[in-house]
Amino acid sequence: MPADLAIVTDSTAYLPQDAVDRHGITVVPLSVAVGDEVLDEGVEISPKDVAEALRGKRRVTTSRPNPETFAAAYRAAAESGAAGVVSLHLSAELSGTCEAARLAAAEAPIPVRVVDSRLVGMALGYCVLTAAQGAESGLSLDEVAASATRRAGLTSGFFYVDTLEHLRRGGRIGAARALLGSALAVKPLLHLSGGRIEPLEKVRTASRAIARLEEIAVERAADREVDIAVHHLASADRAEPLAERLRERVPGLCELYVGEVGAVIGAHAGPGLLAVVLSPR
Repeated sequence: MPADLAIVTDSTAYLPQDAVDRHGITVVPLSVAVGDEVLDEGVEISPKDVAEALRGKRRVTTSRPNPETFAAAYRAAAESGAAGVVSLHLSAELSGTCEAARLAAAEAPIPVRVVDSRLVGMALGYCVLTAAQGAESGLSLDEVAASATRRAGLTSGFFYVDTLEHLRRGGRIGAARALLGSALAVKPLLHLSGGRIEPLEKVRTASRAIARLEEIAVERAADREVDIAVHHLASADRAEPLAERLRERVPGLCELYVGEVGAVIGAHAGPGLLAVVLSPR
């Protein structure tokens, strides 16, 4: 990453580590509390840990980073010679992370543009990569923020959960709350809309829901050049075959990434999560 611009994101982008290292991206962790123990996502707690805690009916909650954590990241960028920072984060409808970043940005020693992606997971991650590539190609601070915002507007995410209970407990269920009364009779497909988790379709069985998730991805991708990410939590046996089918069926596929979500999203979605992110180039 050139010294004149720095890129900051949060741990819910779930970027591959090699991409973080290659582009010099700073990742600020959110926190996960399991019982009374508070741990940093991606540093002190793994997806496996949170899946086991949820299966064991342990209390799992999440929290945003402290503004001072962002302030320290922005100071470090300035000290390394950066003239500005683009700081991209998960939807403000789902977390106070953007608010914490903005509070820190107001006091930063260099200009900081905070971008609410209105997304999460690799949907956010692709926006971060677009910002990093823009910075490396010499775009200005505002141009980098605008390019990431444009990609966010093109990117979509669809997902299946085995149960809505974890989303209900975490208060992240939005309009999908209406499905709770019939949750035993249906397997809901959800999506991100306006930064919120909203119901998309109701399907009767898990196998049909996963097949429908595949069809939606193929339909929405059409023949565009598109990057795709398949996310899961403790469900690699579903994610890998789905990814391979998408590789065969999406003619404009550029890059395909398969990865487990981290502890924060895992805490709200629960084991069995399966998600597809589509991000046109």
